[in-house]
Amino acid sequence: LGVDVSPAAVARTRRRGGTALRRSVFDRLPGEGRWGTVLLMDGNVGIGGDPVALLARLRTVAAPGSRLLAEAAQGDVDEHLTVRVEDAHGRHGRPFPWARLGATALCRAAETAGWSVTDRWTAQERPFLELRRPPPPGRPTAAGRHGHP
Repeated sequence: LGVDVSPAAVARTRRRGGTALRRSVFDRLPGEGRWGTVLLMDGNVGIGGDPVALLARLRTVAAPGSRLLAEAAQGDVDEHLTVRVEDAHGRHGRPFPWARLGATALCRAAETAGWSVTDRWTAQERPFLELRRPPPPGRPTAAGRHGHP
């Protein structure tokens, strides 16, 4: 399920056969607490200008034990700023808060928001993280049930 405030992004997803909702990730979403995977690509960890708040919100959308795959910004960056988008005709949109986090800063934000960092890698010079939402206390993980660490 794609979630975006942009009508163009939602329309593009639907034209390609995907399912998408036009709303903010901070609005109520279908299946909250049951999502198995959450994906944040192309800088979307910056939505709202507060990555910790975004990651904490997505933790409520994700099921216990689920994963979040996030793309980080290249380099050692931790920026919180106000931006405006300019279209092809030179028109500017309204200013909005945004953030850019490199992998190290994203790891800190994820842990602050209650996620565990389980993997880091780079593909085509783009840094990525895999985060896990820990299961509730006292509930074994899949590995723990099989006797593996």
